[in-house]
Amino acid sequence: MDTLETLVVAKRLRVPLDVPDDATPGWGEVAARQLDAALLSVGFTCSPALLARLSRLPGETVIDLGTRVLATVRRLVGDHVRHNSYFVDFPANVPATLDFWAGLLREAMLDPVGAERLQATGPALNLLSLPGYGEYRHTYADLLAAHAELIPLAGDRVTVLELGGDLESEVRELYFSLAGSEAPLAAEDLAVLRTLAASCAAEPERIPVRENRAVVNEVRLAAGRPLLVDTVTDVLRLAAGCSGGDVTLAAPARFRSFRRAERRALLQALDAVATPARLGDVNRHREQWKRLGERLHPHEHPRFPRAAHVFEVARGARRAPGLDGRVEEALAAGRTADAVELLGNAPGALLRRLDHLLRTGPSVPAVLDAVARAVPGASGRVLLSLREHLQNRLTPAAGRVFANRHGRAWTSPDTRPPIAREALEPVIGVLDEEIARRLPGLGELVVDPDALDVALPLSGKAVAPGLGVLPRGSWSPVNGELLRFFVHWRQTAQRTDYDLSALMLDASYGSPRHISWTSHTNRFATYSGDITSAPEGATEFIDVDLTAATRPIVIPQVHIYAGERFDEAAEAFFGFMTRDAGQRGMPFEPRTVRMKSDLRGSGRIALPMAFLRGDDGTWRAKWLHLYLKGHPNFNQVEGDRITASLLVRSIVERDYLPVRYLTDLLRAKGSPGGPTTYIGLRAPADLPAGTRVYTPGTLHELIPA
Repeated sequence: MDTLETLVVAKRLRVPLDVPDDATPGWGEVAARQLDAALLSVGFTCSPALLARLSRLPGETVIDLGTRVLATVRRLVGDHVRHNSYFVDFPANVPATLDFWAGLLREAMLDPVGAERLQATGPALNLLSLPGYGEYRHTYADLLAAHAELIPLAGDRVTVLELGGDLESEVRELYFSLAGSEAPLAAEDLAVLRTLAASCAAEPERIPVRENRAVVNEVRLAAGRPLLVDTVTDVLRLAAGCSGGDVTLAAPARFRSFRRAERRALLQALDAVATPARLGDVNRHREQWKRLGERLHPHEHPRFPRAAHVFEVARGARRAPGLDGRVEEALAAGRTADAVELLGNAPGALLRRLDHLLRTGPSVPAVLDAVARAVPGASGRVLLSLREHLQNRLTPAAGRVFANRHGRAWTSPDTRPPIAREALEPVIGVLDEEIARRLPGLGELVVDPDALDVALPLSGKAVAPGLGVLPRGSWSPVNGELLRFFVHWRQTAQRTDYDLSALMLDASYGSPRHISWTSHTNRFATYSGDITSAPEGATEFIDVDLTAATRPIVIPQVHIYAGERFDEAAEAFFGFMTRDAGQRGMPFEPRTVRMKSDLRGSGRIALPMAFLRGDDGTWRAKWLHLYLKGHPNFNQVEGDRITASLLVRSIVERDYLPVRYLTDLLRAKGSPGGPTTYIGLRAPADLPAGTRVYTPGTLHELIPA
């Protein structure tokens, strides 16, 4: 399948069409209806415009295109694999845990080979080694025969595929959206950006995120075009990306050998930005600069003397104190005014240190004056991040939660001294005024109420792309009486055992109960059975009856019990479905899938999201995108329930900056005239022509520059 076409369909839910309008028609209307029916079986449908356009094409063209589109959306929703269940009748007839183990033991003792294996284990019995445990005992065909077809309901998910333009314009639009994002991208989106950059001749006028700029610079370097750099670290990121390394510089790169023309281009770019004021940045990545110097041979290019200074700083032959070091020195000596003065030429750095300055500064008015001067020169993302931080300082929290770019999370008590409201509110006012000033005029504004509590995507690094995925801290409604989690994985080389579990807590995050391979059922939840090896792929499910749940907090988790990490497995993804109580069907029905995303990261325990019941009885999902370190092996829900509950509580109680914040500013600002702007979880089919649409996949475009 065409990779670029796949990216457009998966990322934009738009179907690009390169076929001219004057193509010889055939039986396209019949083929279009057949395609729409096939799409509906996995929860997708063609928009009226797309259906009408397909109907005017030759039938063979529609079938060929439809085959590719259907394969893409099936993978997007997780329907490209067969989801078997250990217990063939799941969710019915799942035995109680003790009954299940007793049945396996009885079978083993009645079987001569099994009885001999039991005797060989000695006095200690390993229940996991019982014959038949952890392996499918029936085929997928048996599972199909045991379940009726899905009973369709009006509440089933239907995702609309829109009519796109020609492939070139759709690829260009996606490329410009990702390259021009104000927020850092997920690793998967950076890979998409790299593919798109190699296919598009044009470039956006502005590429604000440095990791994105490094990816674009890879293409420019290969083509011999001038590089887009304004700091020495930009060159280091580019060299890392060209070597197959991490452009975020989170992990050291193994630099490849560069061709002479590449070395000259890199050193020339470095020479142009290596001013004395910027040499201090070298210290942050000293060792990587040393390794890069061994590949670039700066001594062979005497006409780039300032580039050579970079490597002298890395080796310690030249002193270049960085801004951070000088600011820390001033703060440690109690010279806050000097620190503020030093930060005056670095607006972003000053705003990132504002909390510290407000707590330690002897003159709050002086700090506020510095903020007023810095705000116009800072990026919109920095302003929004600071706004979110300060509104959480107004209300003291029980603890602080930290998460790195890979989603690895931890908590700590909040020992920071409080900041007076009188100091915080003026800063918040300045930020609101500046953010509102930068927002564009969006004409008539139409907002889906369900989108108002979606957190602004200030960083996408920890968010794995998928279907229905929202930024960390978002709230989204959960409709339906039955909630079903699922995890699917396929091992690459070694036996891999993932365990789907769910932790249930009361309103105070106590009284824990769980569902897992050690506890199959309770009054409102059921586990589908434990699979301990997945050479051909394996799936586990958990059902939660929301109408009968005795705990208002449900936290699904995926534990690596043994084997490969999430990012080492051939495939690993998590998701959830919702159904009504009387709705039958297979354990996995794509039309009922509300969310599906890949699992990744170096953590051994995944916490994708939490589900909470409000005082009015309605359920909502809180998006976490967190990973815990866990143990090398044998992770279980019973062992991490305290850590998980603390993390979830910290995320739930944190006041994330939502879409509602920007829409309130937009409405207060007013913008008569112009096209309609729609913001929602998905675009309705009846929007006026020319409407600008912002959905979760394009929310980052709302972040002001």
